Amino acid sequence: MAVAETAGLAPVLAFALVGALGVGSQWLAWRMRMPSIVLMLLAGLIVGPMLGILNPAEQFGDMLGPVIAIAVAIILFEGGMTLNFHSLRDAATGVKRLVILGAPLGWLASALTLHYVAGLSWATSAVFGGIMIVTGPTVIAPLLRQAKLQKRPAALLQWEAIVNDPVGALAAVLAFQVVIVIETASSAGGAAQELAVGIGVATLLGIAGGWGIARAFRLAYVPEYMKVPVLFVVLLAVFALSDFVLHESGLLAVTIMGIWIANAHLPSYTELRRFKEHATVLLVSGVFILLAANMSWAALRSLDIIALLFVLAVIFIARPLPVLAALAFSDVPWRERLLVAFTGPRGVVLVAVAGLFGERLVEIGITDAASIAPLAFALVAATVVLHGFTLTPLARLLALTASANPGVIILGGSRWSVALAEALKKMDLQVIIADPNHAHLRGARDAGVQTFFGDV
Repeated sequence: MAVAETAGLAPVLAFALVGALGVGSQWLAWRMRMPSIVLMLLAGLIVGPMLGILNPAEQFGDMLGPVIAIAVAIILFEGGMTLNFHSLRDAATGVKRLVILGAPLGWLASALTLHYVAGLSWATSAVFGGIMIVTGPTVIAPLLRQAKLQKRPAALLQWEAIVNDPVGALAAVLAFQVVIVIETASSAGGAAQELAVGIGVATLLGIAGGWGIARAFRLAYVPEYMKVPVLFVVLLAVFALSDFVLHESGLLAVTIMGIWIANAHLPSYTELRRFKEHATVLLVSGVFILLAANMSWAALRSLDIIALLFVLAVIFIARPLPVLAALAFSDVPWRERLLVAFTGPRGVVLVAVAGLFGERLVEIGITDAASIAPLAFALVAATVVLHGFTLTPLARLLALTASANPGVIILGGSRWSVALAEALKKMDLQVIIADPNHAHLRGARDAGVQTFFGDV
């Protein structure tokens, strides 16, 4: 009787608990200087399967699926907004190889590992294998700060995580779209037609949404204080319309929309980036807590020796081989190749997207897709903990830790600043000159001094 009387408050209290646990875990991780995903995983499992305080499937009911779907859509949109083609063109050869060659090879290696080691079907392996190439910038960043790597290997790991984030999500979305259409269509011709229509509509809606936002913002059709709300509403509209045409195609549409906006060179891009970063922190933590708390003891008990072999195969085969193949015959030294090859922590985006796709595949009759969520949790936990403890010793073993000499940042690009920077460079110190006026940095660029255009 008491439960019935308080049932109306349960979803509100549950949402508050999810927010408190997610943000609290991220803040505590920041204070303790450790990856937040470990604390979020523990928090979700404690309040969910262990104590039974939070049971999202019962407390949120039919709303749980749409809430997670919208959250994942915003996360994928954020991933798309990080994919700036100009930055990729300017990136080093090693980064281009990791993205252009490493990502497809990683997708293939992950799918093969899932099929032959974990025993999953080709449909499930293709979808899960795509998102497995995402190493997770939110996980890499604290590990790099802790390990204090040299500049180039740190840049390789960080750029790979940033660029492969939307690439992996897009690969998983495309594979998922193909599987959905093949499984639900009545004939091969109907499947091909439905897939072409769905991808075409999602692409057009994504481009239209991105183009419309870019044009409206550039021509000042939207006041500054309404840009973020308008962006959010258009994002939801694109997602919903595309999903209405072909189920689950909305994820592809919002990813394309994010990529378009990232390359539109908007003056207000910095403000939009703040929005996506803040929103992603909340959504990623919330989705991760919900998925962890929604795990059952049966799913956790399913993590047997097969799951252990799968994790080991990913760490020692499916991750290193594609990286080493992509960086072969490049100007990247062999020590840096080994470090990058054996450093691949997975993050929250993997769990969020894999959890959503796993549920959707189960709904259309692919039963082994239920194993995606437990395997994703096992892979994330194992790689984060492993690399958190081994990255620094491995970097020291390979002599890739940064020198003890601190770097110097000089504010203002005056002639005196350039002369000081040149003197410090002769002392083998790293120097960078920052100035919000691009013209003031001309002397530093001519002198070969590293520059930063913007407000520090």
